[in-house]
Amino acid sequence: MATNGHRLSAIEKIGYGLGDSAANFIFQTMLIFLMSFYTDVFGITAAVAGTLFLVARVTDAIFDFLMGAIADRTETRWGKFRPWVLWTALPFGILGVLTFTTPDLTADGKIVYAYVTYILLMLVYSANNIPYSAMTGVITGDNIERTSVASYRFVCAMTASLLVQGLTRPMARMFGGDDLAKGYQLTMAFFCSLAVVFFVITFVTTKERVRPDPRQKSSFGQDLTDLRHNHPWLALFGVTVLIFLYLSVRGSASPYYFDYYVIRGDRFALNLFGLPLEFELFDLFNICSMVAVIIGIFFSKPLAVRLGKRDAYRIFLFITALFTIGFFWLPSDAVGAIFAIQILNQLTYGVTIPLTWAMMGDVADYSEWRTGRRATGIAFSATVFGLKFGLGVGGALAGWVLGLFGYIPNVAQTTSSLTGIRLLMSIIPAGFALIAVALLFCYKIDRRMEREMDGDLARRREEFQAA
Repeated sequence: MATNGHRLSAIEKIGYGLGDSAANFIFQTMLIFLMSFYTDVFGITAAVAGTLFLVARVTDAIFDFLMGAIADRTETRWGKFRPWVLWTALPFGILGVLTFTTPDLTADGKIVYAYVTYILLMLVYSANNIPYSAMTGVITGDNIERTSVASYRFVCAMTASLLVQGLTRPMARMFGGDDLAKGYQLTMAFFCSLAVVFFVITFVTTKERVRPDPRQKSSFGQDLTDLRHNHPWLALFGVTVLIFLYLSVRGSASPYYFDYYVIRGDRFALNLFGLPLEFELFDLFNICSMVAVIIGIFFSKPLAVRLGKRDAYRIFLFITALFTIGFFWLPSDAVGAIFAIQILNQLTYGVTIPLTWAMMGDVADYSEWRTGRRATGIAFSATVFGLKFGLGVGGALAGWVLGLFGYIPNVAQTTSSLTGIRLLMSIIPAGFALIAVALLFCYKIDRRMEREMDGDLARRREEFQAA
């Protein structure tokens, strides 16, 4: 049995990271394109789409706690969490395609179809992503190595995000021509096929090493009680909700920001992998954003080692919020400034991305350190609940704000609706990020405590392995 000091190979780190590439082929399309797909292609109003996001994501978030408990109690020769990545791969891919399929139904029929496919997609996402995320806490017990794993993971995730954000609309136009509904369906079929293959690679290349004390006795109720008294987890839960409110609101707003505020009709032809694609300014904006995020991720581990995860997180999240606020005052023709501030914004935000998930492993360690009981799955599932809640409320808020300010799809927007779009791109999400920065002052696991926990838990595991 490996100890806390186990070093992972690059192959295992990349193999693990490809699992998040797979998830992001689907997750990023939901985050960035699903709202505009529903309003401008599928054919439902922004307010209806916003309510759908809230109902579906919050309902699904309740399932997360159950999924975490199930994963913690799963016993197979492959471990507790890895099997779920394999079992859910194909359903996840199929539902990703169905969610971006436009059926020939009445208006009410489309709403029912959207609810059914989206809720099922989010349920399968939970069954896949909670065990996958929990693997961060069990493939190694070393805190620094865990940050390295998270960095590999998010380089892979953001590479997939770059492809999704940069290529989705060009591929939809290429596959569908004037029929964007068909274009989105075929584009998602391509991305989802890649996702299924990558999930299988993750299963094959990884191994679970950190296991709870076999003498440990706990119940679902005890796990929840431990979480309630785990103050670092409570702080991280709140931060996660706020970060995904930030991402959901801003991600949903960005297509509208370019389609109706910046309004540049420039198209750039490029033959990529043999595909004749046409890129718009928004596609290039997304590509530059994701390249900047990936560069930022590379600085995450050295900054976490130097400053500690908590301090690095709050410093760079604060800077991110300041850049985000700046978008409200940018004129529509200041394209160079829009790109420059977004690149700086994403560089600083990229530093924070691996830290969220590495800190989830730390709060699971903290609970084991304080109570002697480890429940990795429930700790991650409860935090993913916060993620889903943030996405649900953020998506709903974006739809409601668009409706409140008078957004009407596929027409020139009023001054009021443009103000709503600019607020969703800047001040509203920045407010959530600043509250998260304040909440990180309540997160008490600093560099000193990380090292103390690491050493104590390593000794305990050696004792029960020798027993």
